[in-house]
Parts: sequence; C-alpha cells; structure tokens
Amino acid sequence: MGAGIAAHLSNAGISVLLLDIPPTSLTEQEERAGRTLQDAAVRNRLAAASIARLVNQQPAALYDAAFARRITAGNLEDDLGKLAGVEWIVEAVVERLDVKQAVFERIEPWLGPETLVTTNTSGLSASAMAEGRGEKFRKHFAVTHFFNPPRHMKLVELVAGPDTEPTVMARLAAICERQLGKGVVTAKDTPNFIANRIGTYGMMTTFAAMKQFGLNVDEVDALTGPAMGRPKTATFRMLDLVGLDTLLHVVDNVRERSEDSEDQEAFARPPELEALVARGWIGEKAGSGFYRKIKRPGGGSDIETLQLDTMEYAPRRSVNSPVIEAAKSAKGAAGKLKALLFTDPNDRYAKFGWQVTKTMLLYSARQLGVVADTIDDIDKALVWGFNWELGPFELWDAIGLEKSVQRMRAEGDDIPGWLSEWLASGNKSFYKEEGQRRFYVDRGEFRQVEEKPDVISLAALKRAGRTILGNSGASLLDLGDEVACLVFHSPNNAIGGDILSAIRQSADEVSRNWRGLVIANEGRHFCVGANLMMLLMEAQNGDFDEVDDIIRLFQNSMLTLKRLDRPVVAAPHRMTLGGGVEACLPADRIIFSAETYFGLVETGVGLIPAGGGCKEAAVMASARAGATGDLQPHVNALFETIAMAKTSSSGYDVHRTGLMRPGDRVIMRDETRVAEAKRSVLELDQAGYEAPGSANARVRVAGREGRAVLQLGVEAMRLSGQISEHDVKIGRKLAHVIAGGDAAPGAEVSEQYLLDLEREAFLSLCGEPLTQARMRHMLTTGKPLRN
Repeated sequence: MGAGIAAHLSNAGISVLLLDIPPTSLTEQEERAGRTLQDAAVRNRLAAASIARLVNQQPAALYDAAFARRITAGNLEDDLGKLAGVEWIVEAVVERLDVKQAVFERIEPWLGPETLVTTNTSGLSASAMAEGRGEKFRKHFAVTHFFNPPRHMKLVELVAGPDTEPTVMARLAAICERQLGKGVVTAKDTPNFIANRIGTYGMMTTFAAMKQFGLNVDEVDALTGPAMGRPKTATFRMLDLVGLDTLLHVVDNVRERSEDSEDQEAFARPPELEALVARGWIGEKAGSGFYRKIKRPGGGSDIETLQLDTMEYAPRRSVNSPVIEAAKSAKGAAGKLKALLFTDPNDRYAKFGWQVTKTMLLYSARQLGVVADTIDDIDKALVWGFNWELGPFELWDAIGLEKSVQRMRAEGDDIPGWLSEWLASGNKSFYKEEGQRRFYVDRGEFRQVEEKPDVISLAALKRAGRTILGNSGASLLDLGDEVACLVFHSPNNAIGGDILSAIRQSADEVSRNWRGLVIANEGRHFCVGANLMMLLMEAQNGDFDEVDDIIRLFQNSMLTLKRLDRPVVAAPHRMTLGGGVEACLPADRIIFSAETYFGLVETGVGLIPAGGGCKEAAVMASARAGATGDLQPHVNALFETIAMAKTSSSGYDVHRTGLMRPGDRVIMRDETRVAEAKRSVLELDQAGYEAPGSANARVRVAGREGRAVLQLGVEAMRLSGQISEHDVKIGRKLAHVIAGGDAAPGAEVSEQYLLDLEREAFLSLCGEPLTQARMRHMLTTGKPLRN
C-alpha cells in the first residue's frame, strides 16, 4: 500500500522518498555478489524491490513506467535525516497501533515546522495514534485513508486528530483533491470511518438476508450488482477480491471498538466466514474463496461457486427471474433498483432486495453525526470508495423517501428521530436542485453543495436549461463565455446517425454564434466507438450501399469538425475507442483525463478505422517527418498501433501509441476536464484562431514502397504464427490505406483521397464472413475473436 501511494504521488509529478525497514539477512544473489548487510543496495533492498514491482504491476499503479524514476528508495534507519526537508510524510506500515506509534516516535525529531504527517489506516483511531507525541506533531497529524489501489480508487477519507489544526486539514484536502485528483470526504474518528463502516455493514446484512431467504452465492451476486446500482463484482466476488481475512479484520475492528450494541451484533463473525478462513479459502489471493477458477484439460477455464451448505464447489449457474430481467431492462441505477424492488414485491428476490436495501438505508441514517457530519460525505464515500452509482441517501431519494419510510414503519422498523422530524416538516427528499445548484439536508434545513469554480457540471447545465440543440444521441450545451459543449448521451455513447447529425448541426451553430466548441461528456466512458450492431445488421443483410452511406456520413462529420472555423477541444475520459478516438483527432487540442484508455481498436472486430482514423494517422506521420524527412519510421509506428489495436493504459500513456499530438495534454483531476477544455478554447480564440484544415490540404505519403515495407512486416508475423490469414488480409488493407495506396513515394495527396481509401477497405472487410463473425462475437461477449 505504501508503494501504491508513492506511485500515485509520482503520477502527480511529486518526488517521493520511499522508506522501508533494512533487511536482516542476505539473499542468495547478494551473497554470491559478496554483499554485506551494511551495503546501501542491501539496506534499501525492500523499498527498491517495491519500486521495481510498480513498473509491471497489474492493475498498473503508474500512469507511465518512467514515473518510477521520481521515487527514491531508502530505509528507516539510514535515511530518517532526509525527512527534515520534506513537505508531507505518509506512514503506511502494518495495521497495528503499537507499530505505528513506534514509527511516529522515530520520525518526530525530524519534522520541520510545517511538515504534514498522516497515517494510511483503514480504521485505527487517529487519537490513539497521536498519544505521546509532542504538540507540533499532534497539530500537523491526521489520517489520509487512501482506498486500494491508490491510483484507481477515487476516495480519500480525511480524519483529524484531537489537536489537528484546521489549516492542516485544508492543506491535505487541497493536495489530495487538486494535485492527486482524489475525492476527499471528512470522516469522524470512529471505527473504520465512513465507507468501510457502512459498506461492511451492508455485506454483513446481505449475508444474513441470504440465509433468511435461502439464497445461494450465485443468486446474491446476481441481485447485489448492477441491479442495485453497484459494480459487477456485487457482494461475494468483491469479498474474494478484498480477501475474507481482511473482511474479518474490519469486522473485528468495528465490533471491538464500537460501544453500539447494534454494531456488536451486526458485526459478529459469521461462522461460515470463519470456516473459510480456517481452510485458507480467503479469496482470489489464495485461489479459492466464494469462487474458484478451474482449468480445463484442453485449455481455457471454468468458474465454480461455493455451496455454503456443503462447503463444496459446483459449476457457476446463471440466475434468471422476471424481477432480474426487469432490472436489466431498466435504465440507470435508480430505475434498476426500483424495477428489482417493486415489479413484484412478493417475489422472493424482491423481498431479499428490499431487506438488504432498507437495513443499509436505516443504518446509514443512524450513522449521520457518528461517522460523518453530512449525508453528502456519506454518499460520496460509498460512491467513491465502493464504486456505487448512488450513495445511500441519493438511492433513498430515487426509490421514494416518503413511501419507503411508510413501508418501513408498517414493517415495525425504527426511524431515526432527525429523519422523522425532516419528513414531518413537509420535506420529501434529502436532495433538491434549483437550476445549476444542488442542496442537501443538513441539521433540519437544505444546505447548498459546495460549488467549485474550476469544475463544470454538464448535468447541472442541462437541468438549468442550457441546452442549445440536441437529439436522442447528443446535445449541445452552453458552457458560458460563448463556448458550447457537444455532449454524447447515446447507449455507451456509441456513435450512430443521431450523434453524427448532432455534430453537423453543432458545427453550423458554433460557426455562426459561438467562440468555440468543447467535445466532452460525463458518461461512464467517453465513447466505445461506432454503433457496431447497426453496421453488422446492414452487412449481414448485404446492404452495402447503406454501409457506404453511413461511413461517408461519419467521415464527412469528422471532416466538418476539423475544418470548423472556430477552435475545437476534445476532453475524453476512460474508454475512448475506435470512433471515439476519431471524434477526438479532428480537434485542435485534446485534454486527456489521466484515466483515459485511448485506441483505434477496429482490427479487433475485423475492420480498419474508417471515420478518419487511418487518414489522421497518415497526416500525423507526414507532420512528424516534415517536408523532407523520412516518413517510413513514423508510418511504421502508427501502422503497428492500429494493426495491433494498441490502447493506452492512461492519458499519459497515449504518447506511447503515437496518437498524442503537440498541444495535447493530460490532467490529473477529472472533474476539471470540461473547465480546462473550455479554457483552452478561449485561449485559442484569443490568440486569433485560424482553422488548420482545408479542402486543399495536402498530405505527404509513403506510397507504394512504404506499403511494401508494411506488408512485409505483416507477412513476417504470419510466417512466425503470430497472426491468422484473416489478420493478414486486414493488415494488408490497412497498409494500403496508411501508405497512400498506389501513390508514388513522397507524393502529396488530399485528405479526401485517403478517406476514399479508408472507406473502400472498410466496405470490402464488412463483406467478409470472418469479419462478421468477429463483430458478432464482440457484441455477444464483449471480447475480441481471433479467427
């Protein structure tokens, strides 16, 4: 965990000193090399090994492997003096109070007058850890609970000690939020703080409800995942990932430290969990937990599920029922949960869902003022720490606060006094919206959620009536200062005719009335590509004229963006694939979120990019080579990126794929993406913007000889058995397009010429049965087929 935090600090451009204990014995390799325990390389071995592991760790801890150079290895005996010059010390040793206190005693003499000291703990008392320390230490000490893995989990719980200065809390919040891109909540110094306290309570009551309604592991996970607005890992898959031994540690911590009788009962160790831990079946790290993976003799693997009544494994079973199907069909977390609970309230699965939901909601309400001061912090903690789509109080509003409380009362449940008073005052929700402003209940009245000047909420703008135009797939919103934003909102933000129509309408509107255009959205992913189902249906029907029309429309829409006489800035995030990349490349600048997975992946479904992706690759290669430079190395690199469907592992990693241009940049804090893109538009406008693209633009291409080089590489891969015959066909067509077809080496061609080559190759591949099989497989399984 300490190395993971160090990695994320280095992701933010911060220089880090990573200290571990010095080893007490030599490795065989060190002995052969004649090392001694006094050698610096030996004494720093543990920290150095942690840094080395970061480079290849999965999921990746670093945005770019080169960032590991920002971390220096040291040890807690020789390097304590180096702490005198640091701004922030983060302790992340074993979860034992005595060990943590011993570390603090050793580092205290080296603290500067303003040095911040924090502990990464999942639930130990900040007050207890600060005992025995001096005034300067106590004033600058707090808990910064990073969720694991630190790069990927957004939540940091910030907990003050009894003497922590408010300015220290403000500094820590600013660092975590602005520099590290984290979501910060303020928790009270109680067992397991906010997210683990409520989240673990939810797991324990789920376990109890499972036994009450006679459900098995497969059934519970089918009900407690997306059907309840939670991740696909649901309950038992997540417990396997976390580790059952870790869960028991968290459970024990609450039960032993809480004085609440309800907690002591709710957090009692389930005998089944104790039995699993005793057998060593503690989850994924042990190979067995509630699930295990069994390799088939002929290759591949199967997932088996634990049957708790017999403590034996059996093949995993799919779970189907009318209420589950209703939840799958509903849109959004709120719609799915309402469908699960209320489609048939007498259904056994619906009763289970209601029991789990209501106990978690009531517990959350009772924890207000105990684990956190506001419902907003509780909701954010569960959304950011457990990846729930809605926090408990947001979810309560979604299913109907007034009606659900009436049902709870009818079933004999106690309603917390503050909630009864709130409802008695005529209120019917925890949250309300007025224009762009959002409010939540706080001490008997509505309090506005803090507005941040560097954050623009597209959802709030839409609520406030700032829509300029739109259709079912996309909308154009007014960001203020005469800047508009094109927002995709089709299913998975896949690009179809509705989005293409909105692009053309938006370009016309922006050209006439606005200073520039941002392309961004707040979907789970920016864009997963073109509407593959639509293309497959047309191809299977043999309607290639329709496919041709679709691709022409796609290409022309992207060309319209590129040639717009106003600046365009794209701000992608998370999965930005295929057509999503092609919607970004026409922009003058791209502002990448740090978590952007960017790639032209069409070869995975037997196609090539045909919305301008191949054309833009040729344009980039030409620009990088200049007027007289050697084109071939640049063409080779981009051909490999597209042919191998390479995708960046982060926004910073886009440069490795060759798809990052001068002027593009990456930001750590995703919430500021739209505001940063808007600022870039205004900057370009104020500099006297001139559109770079025109119908007369020429692109220098590698031509016939360059194509031969690329196709030779394809043939070499075929001979070595790395690719199939169909891959060869795709690769040869891709080479033909990127090199400029039959043009002479170094010839200058038009962008339209390259787009025509793209479209011809795409259409011919659409007619291939093997390509159609790849498309069907992707739509069915979400995974590529190599045939």
